[in-house]
Amino acid sequence: MTTEPTTEPTTGPATGLASEPTAQPAAKLGGFYPVLATRDVAASRDFYTRHFGFEVTFDADWYVSLRRPDAPQYELALLDHAHPTVPEGHRGALQGGLLLNFEVDDVDAEHRRLVKEAGLAEILPLRTEEFGQRHFIVAAPDGALIDVITVVPPSEEYAAHYSSDA
Repeated sequence: MTTEPTTEPTTGPATGLASEPTAQPAAKLGGFYPVLATRDVAASRDFYTRHFGFEVTFDADWYVSLRRPDAPQYELALLDHAHPTVPEGHRGALQGGLLLNFEVDDVDAEHRRLVKEAGLAEILPLRTEEFGQRHFIVAAPDGALIDVITVVPPSEEYAAHYSSDA
């Protein structure tokens, strides 16, 4: 009898139906970060460094790697959407559908700083949501939406949706 994980389908004892294959253990991660395909790497770099406190760790005309100096586990990369490292057929620039959430201690102060003082275009006005967020959304030059959030207590209705571990 082996204790090794298997990818062979197994039969459930009660139903006799095939169950999902047993998954192999995932590799230990050394890092995980989004890479945004953009038309203008320099404009995107300037946006994230100027407004969100990232520092540049690698800078080429086609790729920029960023990280937060106060929390180096938070990384972001920017890639020229047409660069040959991107497989043909997948070389489109970001065109919506991506939100980057930035959780902060004081969303009202960030709203003043980013919208009122820096003049970033507000896509969603500052508001408090029943599900437990006070937030606003601005647009980045690469097409991503930036959702700036402070977690607040949810309504009773939404509190029931959170796991006990949250």
